[in-house]
Amino acid sequence: MKNELHITKEHNVSLLLYHFVCPAKYRRDIFVWPVVTTLIAVCKEIEQAYEIRFEEIWADIDHVHFMIQWVPMQSPTNIIKKVKSITARRLFEKHPEIKSKLWWGELWTKWYYVNTVGMYWSYDKIKSYIQNQWETKEYKQRYMNTSWMTSLFEWVIF
Repeated sequence: MKNELHITKEHNVSLLLYHFVCPAKYRRDIFVWPVVTTLIAVCKEIEQAYEIRFEEIWADIDHVHFMIQWVPMQSPTNIIKKVKSITARRLFEKHPEIKSKLWWGELWTKWYYVNTVGMYWSYDKIKSYIQNQWETKEYKQRYMNTSWMTSLFEWVIF
């Protein structure tokens, strides 16, 4: 992936991508083309108002997939609550006909799915990398000459 996906702030650089799946309430068939185009426009407005990037948006008839990136200041739960709240309000304003399909209730279920998106390394590769740090030459040269690290190393190994 490209470097412009990284978000640079004063004290950090981050590349945190999350995949969310958000079903419509009662799994109703509400995401028809006019509603989807409004949803995408609303997500662009959210990007401008908050430090959130929508890398991808894809809607099936009864659920939406979002690939979202943001700076690590808010939890995934807070981000998706914000997205669901704003999009629901705006979609009901622009498309009041969908409210009748939802028995005049909420747009989204309370449920959602979230997963991190790996950009460079898989879970197994990162786990192996971390576990093998003890074995690298640079690590041993840097840390094994200190008494506290030698004690820690012996404690972990034995």
